[in-house]
Amino acid sequence: MLSLSYSLPPFMKIFEPIKISRNARILLVCAARGPRPRYPRVWKARKRIGTISNSAKLVTCIKGLSNVKEEVYGALDSFIAWELEFPLITVKKALKTLEYEKDWKRIIQVTKWMLSKGQGRTMGTYFLLLNALAEDGRLDEAEELWTKVFLDHLEGTPRIFFDKMISIYYNRGMHEKMFEIFADMEELGVRPNVSIVSMMGNVFQKLGMLDKYEKLKKKYPPPKWEYRYIKGKRVRIPAKPKYELDSATEGKTNEVETTKNPNESSEEPEAAANLNDSFEETETNTKELLEEAEAISNESDISSTSNVPG
Repeated sequence: MLSLSYSLPPFMKIFEPIKISRNARILLVCAARGPRPRYPRVWKARKRIGTISNSAKLVTCIKGLSNVKEEVYGALDSFIAWELEFPLITVKKALKTLEYEKDWKRIIQVTKWMLSKGQGRTMGTYFLLLNALAEDGRLDEAEELWTKVFLDHLEGTPRIFFDKMISIYYNRGMHEKMFEIFADMEELGVRPNVSIVSMMGNVFQKLGMLDKYEKLKKKYPPPKWEYRYIKGKRVRIPAKPKYELDSATEGKTNEVETTKNPNESSEEPEAAANLNDSFEETETNTKELLEEAEAISNESDISSTSNVPG
């Protein structure tokens, strides 16, 4: 006697191994084939589109005002009156444009207004405010900001703040305060960069402290290598000692200023020859760097192909 067995259609076989779980979260993941998308809340404004035009409007809104604090703060408050959230991205872009235009007074006003709202309390904001105060000639306020940042963070203070304060004191000839900040760096174990070492070395030479200058050179020798990115590759290049070059160039410029004569034209062909030699050297250096980058890329490709199983 023949017995016929009924087989399920092919589209029903797909759903055979699926078992409904009691956990609702697993059920959602299986049904949607991935985690459920989380959308931002309605009252959260995270729009980045249009921030460039809004920052331009903010800059034009501030430009025509006087330097009265209440007037500027009132204009800024009215600008963000209908915003659901504080437009931090717009204000940051406006500060970037003001920094490009070197409008230091407006940068100080906008930054202080932003900090009074409790927004943008980052190291970048503090460094921008410190730079603007130094450029505007407000040394007392810059020192107050520096002491506040330094006491709040101590070991977490970035090296760029030390560099900025030493450069401020170096340009104003305040050598004692330079020594204090450099002593704080050594006490905290912050290694100075080439610019700090060059400024301190120049001060030691000016004051006749040759023994300290020699100790500084021995303790912080110039770096032998520096790194640059060529075609996306990190290439190591032999570096030149900056502080020695600065002292040498200062002596050369002084000699040229004292011995310069407009009637003498014999030095012009020598200068042109020196320029041609320097251009040739730079061309050869760039060719060598490109060859090194290509060799590094080829070695990486060979290693990657050798690691691939056959």
